[in-house]
Amino acid sequence: MVALTDILRSFATVEGEKLGVATAGTQPFVAFDPQKLRVEVAAGASVQLVVVHEKPLASSLSLLLERGARLQLTDIFLGEAFAETTVVQSADSDCCITAVQLASANASYRVDLDGAQARNTFGGLFLAAEKEHCLLDLHTAHKVADCRSDSLVKGIAGGSALGEFHGLVYVASDAQRTDARQQSRNILLSETARIVARPQLEIYADDVKCSHGATVGQMDAEAILYMRQRGLSLAQARRLQIEGFAGDVVRRCGIGELGEALMGAVARKMESM
Repeated sequence: MVALTDILRSFATVEGEKLGVATAGTQPFVAFDPQKLRVEVAAGASVQLVVVHEKPLASSLSLLLERGARLQLTDIFLGEAFAETTVVQSADSDCCITAVQLASANASYRVDLDGAQARNTFGGLFLAAEKEHCLLDLHTAHKVADCRSDSLVKGIAGGSALGEFHGLVYVASDAQRTDARQQSRNILLSETARIVARPQLEIYADDVKCSHGATVGQMDAEAILYMRQRGLSLAQARRLQIEGFAGDVVRRCGIGELGEALMGAVARKMESM
């Protein structure tokens, strides 16, 4: 498996505080520890962007999608960063965000769906070990009619760690025919670990399809026993279950090699939990 750092070095590095994309491209961009970055995706254009947080810095990322624009953002936290991301989507735009926290981090996302038929997909994963604190805050605002959002956030906490997910889907009075889903799924690996999941809905329109939910539980003991009976050690069984749990979020990033490298980083993180 190719190392995560090798994959990232193969991408085009973003220089400066602004990235404008006017045409569809196949080469992903990567930004390392940006303190301030604005990305503008022109109408009909497409871009893949990876943001890597390695240093304990505050960062601000602003994303603007014009009509029909496509953006895949992968946000990777390897250090104790404080990051704020705002997304503004015009009509018929499509934004897919994958956020992976492998260290203590505070990440907030504000998504504004400002144009009809705008779509936003969010996948989040945090792994909190020892005394780490991972916080993920997601606010999705449906401001006009006929938009869709779908978010899935998964958390794993061990030791004395704390994981938090705060989610809010806001539907304005004019945002009829909204389709919004928000789910949080979490696993505790110890009796002293804690995960707080708070998905919420705030709806002012009548014709909508909205759902939300959250679960916090232990690992599947029956599945682990099944794997143990087939020759796997306890550590191997736990690792396979966690990899399955995390994989459907991590591989959403849309960059095959990056997804596999991230899964390797998840496995290495699990060894400390």
